[in-house]
Amino acid sequence: MSFEVLGLAPKILQAVQEAGYTEPTPIQTAAIPPIIAGHDLIGIAQTGTGKTAAFTLPMLTKLAAAQAATGPNRRTRVLILAPTRELVVQIEENIRAYAKHLPLTIATVFGGVGEQPQIRALRSATDIVVACPGRLLDLLGRRNGDFSSLQFLVLDEADRMLDMGFLPSIRQIVRQLPKQRQTLMFSATLSKEIEGLTHEFQHSPKIVQIGRRSNPAETVTQLVYEVPKHLKTALLVHLMKEPAMDMVLVFSRMKHAADRLARQLEQAGIRTATLHSNRSQNQRLRALQDFKAGTVRVLVATDIAARGIDVDGISHVVNYDFPMHVEDYIHRIGRTGRANQIGDAISFVTNEDHGELRALERFIGRGLVRKKAEGFNYTAAAPPYNPAEEERRHPRHQQPRGQRPPRNEQREQRGPQNFPRPSAGPRPPQSGRPQFGSRPQAGRPQSGGGQRPQPTRGEVNGNREGGNERHFPSTAPRSGGFRRHFGAR
Repeated sequence: MSFEVLGLAPKILQAVQEAGYTEPTPIQTAAIPPIIAGHDLIGIAQTGTGKTAAFTLPMLTKLAAAQAATGPNRRTRVLILAPTRELVVQIEENIRAYAKHLPLTIATVFGGVGEQPQIRALRSATDIVVACPGRLLDLLGRRNGDFSSLQFLVLDEADRMLDMGFLPSIRQIVRQLPKQRQTLMFSATLSKEIEGLTHEFQHSPKIVQIGRRSNPAETVTQLVYEVPKHLKTALLVHLMKEPAMDMVLVFSRMKHAADRLARQLEQAGIRTATLHSNRSQNQRLRALQDFKAGTVRVLVATDIAARGIDVDGISHVVNYDFPMHVEDYIHRIGRTGRANQIGDAISFVTNEDHGELRALERFIGRGLVRKKAEGFNYTAAAPPYNPAEEERRHPRHQQPRGQRPPRNEQREQRGPQNFPRPSAGPRPPQSGRPQFGSRPQAGRPQSGGGQRPQPTRGEVNGNREGGNERHFPSTAPRSGGFRRHFGAR
């Protein structure tokens, strides 16, 4: 089947041909006709099967037809929500490629960058807005943007947005949209529970499902390396000696662990970049650009960025930390083997990960191949702990709790503390603060010998009767209890 039989506009077909695509993928073949027909839709397909084009091409076709009938209409007509900045940028790049022959304006809205260009784009009624829910809701709360003429709402990676806690923000955004619209949801995984939530945003949606509800790409070879936890970095360096591992995406569970692994790979002579939420937007874009250009050989990323990495030619995906959820595993390995290409997915499994591994194998219905690296010493001892080097790399307030030495060990490392002992004799008075009784009181002789003078009845100070009344006045009538208990006997 070719794109011509799907009912796309001629200018869209021209852009698709110029992009090098000749045949639609199964999700595109199944989703494009009902979207052009005006139905709401839920699309479920494996990662890397062309879901972005599945909703972009029919929307552009309908926008082109509307412009031909009514002329240019400068109002925002398409809103696409995505969970990560990288995915927003990826969607924008695809739309610009497919809409290159149409007079449409496109804008992105996400955090980590200046908001003034985004505010100007919203106020100028950009035709297509691709946004992260958090920043968009913030700008809408300040009355930037008008979605009264919106025709399409798209939730890409819908399950991930809901899992990340974006559901309240999405609901607030949807309340500001017109009721009469076409709502599309696409994801590689869409659980039954999340599917139930989607019906509050849609009207009688069509469901397009390609393959199982959650299934790894068939073109990806999946391997498991069982390795002690302290040897994972050494095993990765050993595997990187293979020339075939020329473009490797490594997934770490924690941000600080990703930074540490990147430093260790750099010390081994392997050019590495990092991608996680603690990096600024410019740093994240630079890391992706260097990875795409081949300037760096390895990109270490966390799951938060997994949905937005769309790089052609990734040879290997390495699960340095085995994922805790099956959906994360599917999305991780889906970064390779895209568009029917061949790729390898390597998972490091420690003794702590066997439960998650068994759950994954039950879910996909088959066991994963176990493999051992030739020439690697699996019995090597853990490297000795070096507190000075660890403190230099990670100050104590930045170290993970599990990596901090116990406090008694820290005291032993510091050694005995030789603080000077105070000399015998009377304690000197504190500077700037007179001792009690050092100032003569009116009407009374100064008592000698440094003895504390005894205030007489009726004198006012902070500890005797009337002291609280003077410093903390109150409009409520006093009961006399204070005087009764603390007055002179």
